[in-house]
Amino acid sequence: MRPRPLVVFDRLDVLEWQLCQRVTHLTLYRPWRLTLQTASKLGDWPVWVLLIAAQPWLQPNGAWRIMQYSTIALFAVAIYKLVKTRLCRERPFITYLGGVHCGEPARDKYSFPSGHTMHAVMFSVLVAAHTPWLLPIVIPLSLLIAVSRVGLGLHYVSDVIAGAAMGYGFALLSLYWMG
Repeated sequence: MRPRPLVVFDRLDVLEWQLCQRVTHLTLYRPWRLTLQTASKLGDWPVWVLLIAAQPWLQPNGAWRIMQYSTIALFAVAIYKLVKTRLCRERPFITYLGGVHCGEPARDKYSFPSGHTMHAVMFSVLVAAHTPWLLPIVIPLSLLIAVSRVGLGLHYVSDVIAGAAMGYGFALLSLYWMG
């Protein structure tokens, strides 16, 4: 039996699909599509693993930060997967087949929330707290990752907003628990 998404998603889909359609058609321009695809690939995991692994070279208590960042990332992934598999909102390119262009293969068929954006915001907040001198690199990258998810037809804007809110909450939780 197919899981049934929340009724609120049906309403949001109707409100957001035209924006998604317009934004995803911009990926027909190859340089923009390649930029979004690169940002999306970096947001898969490489940039965040590199950030975690670099902590001993970035700050004096780097070993502690490796543990903190790894713990909150694993906790966030567990909660994210639970939410995503329970709410079952289909990706825009699936719901509006042919109407919303897909610029990159998706790992699964569900879009809510955006895990890429969740991690981007979570690590941006942690960087702001511990190594703010990295913000000129991390903030533009995080914004581009968030934009890439909508631009590639993989998420609705509300998925990205929800992912950002979750990432912010997880970062605050981490800072509260572990400093």
